[in-house]
Amino acid sequence: MGRALSKLGILSRAKAMVAIRAGLVRVDGRQILDSSTPIDIARARVTVDDQPHEKAEWRTVVFHKPRGVITTSRDPEGRRTIYDALGEAGRGLIAVGRLDLATSGLLLLTTDTRLADWITDPAHDVPRVYIVTARGRVSDEDVARLIAGVGAGRDRLQAHAVQLRKASGRESHLTVELREGKNREIRRLFTAIGHEVTHLKRVRFGTLELGDLPPGEWRALTRNDVRAAFPGAI
Repeated sequence: MGRALSKLGILSRAKAMVAIRAGLVRVDGRQILDSSTPIDIARARVTVDDQPHEKAEWRTVVFHKPRGVITTSRDPEGRRTIYDALGEAGRGLIAVGRLDLATSGLLLLTTDTRLADWITDPAHDVPRVYIVTARGRVSDEDVARLIAGVGAGRDRLQAHAVQLRKASGRESHLTVELREGKNREIRRLFTAIGHEVTHLKRVRFGTLELGDLPPGEWRALTRNDVRAAFPGAI
């Protein structure tokens, strides 16, 4: 059942399991509580939380998320979300990973939950490149620590590549590449080496470049664009 909801472009498999356990999923009017329940995805009428869903048209976009906008569909604190910024263009799209409130830059959104799951799977080693401004002078030794990694086990954090572009006593500017999408990974990495991140912007995801796309704007991608940016994803 969870896999079927993913194929329909309704929910990711993880979110589908949560919705099923909560009793929010109905198929042809019948409540589904068992995630192994088979359905005919070509004919079934599916509702989630009493909202009808049909198979979504394939759409994938690059969005320049502004700083101060939250990556979620709704916020109990009333903060502006990416869907407020996208308006009608955001209907049916899910974010591929997240950027935190204070981070700007390239955010990928799609109706294809299998694509989203593939890209965010650490096994596929998808690069994410950020421009970082950090408080204080970041040294070559600090850069070496970022690449060597900090922490241990599941909490181990590590940059794949780091370029120190400029350093002064006031602040330093770097380009950082990650290969996993751990929560607030860059901010936590820099905290571990004693530097606060004051500005963070994602400029590349896979081989997709943010380019000169203005904050709050988006551009559509074709399937060929996605295949080129994320080989093997679709």
